[in-house]
Amino acid sequence: MLSQPFSVSFTTGEGLPITIETGKLARQADGAVTLRQGNCIILATVVANKEPREGQDFFPLSVDYQEKFASAGRIPGSFFKREARLNDYEILTSRLIDRALRPLFPEDYLCDVQVLVTLISSDSEIMPDALAGLAASAALAVSDIPIKEVISEVRVAKVDGKFIVNPTRTQLEASSLEFLIAATEKNLMMVEGEANECSEDDLVRALEVAHDSIGVQIRAQHELRNKVGIKEKRDYKKPETNEELHEKVKAFTQDKIYQIAKAGSSKHERSEAFDQLKKELIESLGAEATDTDKKLAKKYYADLQWEIVRNMIVDERIRLDGRKLDQVRPLAMETDPLPTPHGSALFTRGETQSLTTVTLGTPLDELLVESAAKSDYSKFILHYNFPPFSTGEVKMMRGPARREVGHGNLAMRSLKKMMPGKDYPYTVRVVSDVLESNGSSSMATVCAGSLALMDAGVPFNKHVGGVAMGLISRTTDHKYAVLTDILGDEDHLGDMDFKVTGTRDGICGVQMDIKVDGLSMDT
Repeated sequence: MLSQPFSVSFTTGEGLPITIETGKLARQADGAVTLRQGNCIILATVVANKEPREGQDFFPLSVDYQEKFASAGRIPGSFFKREARLNDYEILTSRLIDRALRPLFPEDYLCDVQVLVTLISSDSEIMPDALAGLAASAALAVSDIPIKEVISEVRVAKVDGKFIVNPTRTQLEASSLEFLIAATEKNLMMVEGEANECSEDDLVRALEVAHDSIGVQIRAQHELRNKVGIKEKRDYKKPETNEELHEKVKAFTQDKIYQIAKAGSSKHERSEAFDQLKKELIESLGAEATDTDKKLAKKYYADLQWEIVRNMIVDERIRLDGRKLDQVRPLAMETDPLPTPHGSALFTRGETQSLTTVTLGTPLDELLVESAAKSDYSKFILHYNFPPFSTGEVKMMRGPARREVGHGNLAMRSLKKMMPGKDYPYTVRVVSDVLESNGSSSMATVCAGSLALMDAGVPFNKHVGGVAMGLISRTTDHKYAVLTDILGDEDHLGDMDFKVTGTRDGICGVQMDIKVDGLSMDT
């Protein structure tokens, strides 16, 4: 006997009604919903393993968003006439969902979780990416997979001076700003977007408008969950603990971690010192220590390192490399370092360096951007490359990873706003090769790209710069530190990574990721 489907309907802003239904499709998944607005229908499913893999010490969440060509009545143009690997738009949408969902899971939850979001019917006027985030959260809401709370995503645009939630494709063409925003009922989780030199006031207002609409969507998810009758989240196996071992690790390493952290050394010197201390810690446990003891000791060491460095920054207002909180690393810039490319620039900020080239081509060189609902050509292309030697590592080279696609997209959107209009006859390709990285390599790409475009003679309106901001907060006493131009370690240890690009006159691009329970609107 088929189960009874449950659904909720609601309206956000001036758009068409949205209906979320569960219990009809993909019933063997832990959670599955279909979301419909107009002719746009999205299927979102989530499945989690009941037990973590043996030796698992991180949270393995995978998120894939895919658009079926049949959703728009089309056949794929590839040789085999079937959907292949995810294209850049699908990767970017997958990353948007992942970044919003990841902080919702308990820190000690280590089971594999797979979120699959599929566009099964498209609408030429409705953008599916923000709806995909809502659908993914709703699938988690109707499952028994443990999450702390639900989220939703909306797109906000400003058209003719008015802020619009989830605008149509036609409205987007006339917008002066466009932000995708994810939030819980109380806090912001993720922001990504672009603008034509918008003001800080416009950015804040867009966040407020988005958060009001997100509240409606979150309440709809709670209503659907109540209709389904899900009362409890599943129990899960928590990692082993050993308080006696924890105290040993603390006694052996606490003071030494602090001394290394405040030494103000370079990235590799600091990393080597921390690694040597970890080696000494394991040796101090003696021959009787089991593999489990050693693994736990390494975890406690990493946790203690995280805590001590954060407290040092918050309490003493000094950073790992000795800078003040608002101090930018030393800058070095050079244009035309390469004789043959049409334009080139070398931008160095501390231990982060980008060598960027610009090539001018003909209309025949335009990039075909193909998706299920729409195919278009782009005259402005930006590729971001992050080879392993930039961090002193050895890794397989297997094409651009999702991170490279995401960082390149942020840089492209930031520089695109200052590019000449449609009458400019050339196709422009910008390539950023990151030669060194210790944080903010995407922002180095923006700066180097701006220099290289002007070096190539492109009528680029104004220079665009970018910087990554960080936040370290302590809930026990509500103290916090805002960091300018963050290091890679500060990104890893911090609560927020907030990249901002713009000209002297306004904001061109933003990307914000929150790694804790969110950032309140009051902050």
